[in-house]
Amino acid sequence: MRVGIVAQRGNARAAYLAADIADALPETVEVWVDEESAEAAGLEGHEVSAFSTCDLVVSIGGDGTFLFAARGAGSVPILGVNLGEVGFLNAVAPEDAVAAVKQEVERYLETGAVRSRDVPRIEASGADWVLTPALNEVVVQGPQRGHGQGVSVEVRVDGSLYTASHADGVLVSTPTGSTAYNLSEGGPLVQPGVHGFVVTGMCAEDAMPPLVTRTDSEVTVRVDDADHAVVSSDGSNTREIETPSEVTLREADEPARVAGPASDFFQALGKLE
Repeated sequence: MRVGIVAQRGNARAAYLAADIADALPETVEVWVDEESAEAAGLEGHEVSAFSTCDLVVSIGGDGTFLFAARGAGSVPILGVNLGEVGFLNAVAPEDAVAAVKQEVERYLETGAVRSRDVPRIEASGADWVLTPALNEVVVQGPQRGHGQGVSVEVRVDGSLYTASHADGVLVSTPTGSTAYNLSEGGPLVQPGVHGFVVTGMCAEDAMPPLVTRTDSEVTVRVDDADHAVVSSDGSNTREIETPSEVTLREADEPARVAGPASDFFQALGKLE
């Protein structure tokens, strides 16, 4: 078995907890620690982009660290340890981290599988490109935000026109991502487990209410009237596209997999206030 550990960058506490977890696992388990945390703890480091070859990935930090780990993990189960941030994805407290990871490792060694639940991801694509699937959201926007900027957008759901307007952009989020960028743009909160994606316009001149679609729907966003547009997946994996152009958003073939106990959604909401 191989376990990957990703600790929050620049956080010594997270790096030392990564070392504690690595030390607590059986010698028969191969442990990979991300390069920066490994250097801080005096361990051998590995690139997070290679963590899709692991059987379990542990994220130590906040939701941002979890998203970073998820990009490298692909469909490998991820167990999130929360260091005090909002923690919608990280359900394990630091003091319980070693025991929680050991429990999942023991489960894998006994049964060949880690306990996990599937979480949908969104894949954005164009005529000749595909972005890494997003666990939180995909944003299609103009080169800049603000008055007099933006881009003309036409949004269709399964071929039917939903809205056409001039806007800063369009955001399509998963239920997991509804509490993040989507919420800041006026989109609704969506409970985990709801099978839907949220389409939210960003400062549209002719604004339509946010729309919740089925996860098996295909959303297309046509962009025009700007030098170029930018498509981003979870705020990091980005691509600049020429206009006019059409971006297709659909559920990714492979979901993300979240290991360990589920976080209390409503308790985590209290930290947003």
